[in-house]
Amino acid sequence: MTIAITGPTGHLGRLVVESLLARGADAGDLVAVVRDPGKAADLAAKGVQVRAADYTDRAALESALTGVDKLLLISSSEVGQRLPQHTNVIEAAKTAGVAFVAYTSVLDAANSALTLAQEHKATEEVLAASGIEHALLRNGWYWENYTTDLAGTIERGVLAGAAGDGRVAAAARADYAEAAAVVLLTDGQAGKVYELGGDERLTLAELAAKISDAAGKTVVYQDLSEDQFGAALESAGLPAVYAGMLANSDAGIKAGALDTTSGDLQTLIGRSSTPVVEVLRRSAPVRG
Repeated sequence: MTIAITGPTGHLGRLVVESLLARGADAGDLVAVVRDPGKAADLAAKGVQVRAADYTDRAALESALTGVDKLLLISSSEVGQRLPQHTNVIEAAKTAGVAFVAYTSVLDAANSALTLAQEHKATEEVLAASGIEHALLRNGWYWENYTTDLAGTIERGVLAGAAGDGRVAAAARADYAEAAAVVLLTDGQAGKVYELGGDERLTLAELAAKISDAAGKTVVYQDLSEDQFGAALESAGLPAVYAGMLANSDAGIKAGALDTTSGDLQTLIGRSSTPVVEVLRRSAPVRG
């Protein structure tokens, strides 16, 4: 059985490949579909097949997916371009005869009011219309979303956001990667919809307390309006479209859009999700 992964050189994709190998997949049965093969040299060295294709290049995608049985479509990072890019991949997969596609979506995509969910919902609809057997991996938030600027957060002593008292059922990126690997390696996944989130359902004030404990320095949560938070992110250098999306996602946390008690993640990986303190401790400058 040949399994292809799009975006295998990204943060999530690499972890999926690692998890597939750890769970017994043969490296020669894995296909890394990459824009730049040079960035996948380490995967090639492990015996993974590396095939060049861009989300925008339908012909290259068809060639890269030839002979593939299952595909993990990791959502594109290009907000605003995801739907046409994902459609290219899905149509190429159908033409190439791929039998099964797993897609990394977002929690409750079909009903979510998150701006982030719009392209995911539309992609799910394209996938359903394609006739390809598929499963939806509706990933929740990553704890790593809060560690990108962890040093700055600790230095300022402030975790800013617009989530109010809303809870976020986040998990480590590796947890979601392991769940994807399980779905790809397990039969009978067609039609499954997994709402994936972690055990710790924290408010951002509670997350700030976790950061304080890990860093040995007080960090408090500063609650802003969605507009104020978006403006703060822009002033920190984020492009307007991403700042707006993140601010809207925080407002979604306030409304419960990134919270779940489904237990789907834990059932798939056979354990509790990685504690947030472990994720924090992997990111300097926290103690312990």
